[in-house]
Amino acid sequence: MGTPDTGRPRLRFAPSPTGYLHVGGARTALFNWLYAKRYGGTMLLRIEDTDKARSTDESTRAIFEGMEWLGLTWDEEAVYQGANLVRHQGDAERLLAGGHAYRCFCTPAELEERRKAADAKKEAFRYDRRCDRLTREEVERRVHSGEPFAIRFRVPDDGVTAWVDLVHERIAFPNKDLDDFVILRSDGTPVYNMAVVSDDVAMGITLVMRGDDHISNTPKQILLYEALGAPLPTFAHLPMILGMDGKKLSKRHGATAVGDYQHEGILADAMINFLALLGWSPGGDREIMTRAEMIELFSPQGLQKKPAVFDPTKLEWMNGQHLSRMPVTELAPLVTPALVKAGLVTKEELDARNAWYLQLLDLLRVRARTIDDIVRQAIPYLRDSIEYDPEAVAKQWRDREEILAVLIGIRDRLTGIPAWSAEALEHQLRSLAQQMGIKDGKLFQPLRVALTGLTVSPGIFDVLLMLGRDRSLSRIQTAISWITKEGSY
Repeated sequence: MGTPDTGRPRLRFAPSPTGYLHVGGARTALFNWLYAKRYGGTMLLRIEDTDKARSTDESTRAIFEGMEWLGLTWDEEAVYQGANLVRHQGDAERLLAGGHAYRCFCTPAELEERRKAADAKKEAFRYDRRCDRLTREEVERRVHSGEPFAIRFRVPDDGVTAWVDLVHERIAFPNKDLDDFVILRSDGTPVYNMAVVSDDVAMGITLVMRGDDHISNTPKQILLYEALGAPLPTFAHLPMILGMDGKKLSKRHGATAVGDYQHEGILADAMINFLALLGWSPGGDREIMTRAEMIELFSPQGLQKKPAVFDPTKLEWMNGQHLSRMPVTELAPLVTPALVKAGLVTKEELDARNAWYLQLLDLLRVRARTIDDIVRQAIPYLRDSIEYDPEAVAKQWRDREEILAVLIGIRDRLTGIPAWSAEALEHQLRSLAQQMGIKDGKLFQPLRVALTGLTVSPGIFDVLLMLGRDRSLSRIQTAISWITKEGSY
């Protein structure tokens, strides 16, 4: 495997604005960003918008928003490939003038007919270079008559085109297996390989890091670099990302746009951490990392050849780890908009109870894997009314008479408690359980449902403290009335 460039590397992320920033693209952007940060390089962004029929402003915005959410900043102004058409055409003309390319007058219909003929013979279609055999006079005549033509690159007849890939080591393609490929269409627009090489040369790119689905493009691009007399960049082709079923990640596996995960309550730091491990290993069994740690540990030696598997369950677990580790003061600004959007509270109300709010978040995040989990857990503390989960009722309130006795005993014991503190609450409830001859859990679990409507919550004394005396006692009385009225469940 290769080593980092000795100079200051220049890398680029070059998405096509024909859709949202998907997981694979975000991972590619991240690895370029990490490499640039680790080795003091420059990270550039190029929007490859030459496909005017499919490129949209909405997709371009989604790319910017996705990268900004992830914190993957670029160091110079974003480049729009479509603005470089004149240069693309000029580079193609240079190749034509230098004898590396030739005009092709074959029409799309003629080429399609030849492809069908090759298919009928079960042969691979290859352009037969018939236009390269035209005389100079014939070419000039056709050009002057206004006959449309494309420009094809002339691939060498023998030898190999090879490079040492930072991920896959040496890769070689026999030139005889490469077809003479079009670099400029008859309408004057460049094909992908021509535009990419022209732009990478102009931007001074020294390392092209992208998905390994681009490996087949690389020999063509290397030939273009050489014909243009431009220095070759280093190439690094990253492994594909697969779903849990071993197939290429797609919409059938769930969300593939990074923006979807943002809206599902995933933290940007957790997403970055998760994506970093899709095709790269920091060494050892380390998994949870900060951005600074990832930058410090990143190296080409850690890039992996085998496909990576996108495991949504692991992403949620990792998100939970980041939720539990980040300062609660940094978590609050992320959770507040979600609570407001859910209609549970206003920002002003939370600001007015900031200390209480931070304490609540600190309690809830322990059992949360996403911001949405925190929102769901916060409902009993932010709403006046209480809704009982049917499963919680069926599990913890089965014996009506026994539960009524427990809740009435709790109500009476806590009503007269002089100090609403954790120590006083614990003493009163444990002594009540002992007095009633039941285990603590037989008292705490029915009370938990009465207070939150759920079977899972922070510790029961924390719940009582967060709800406060009046709301706690009110909910216990509501539960007593509900059980008395329902009679069966």
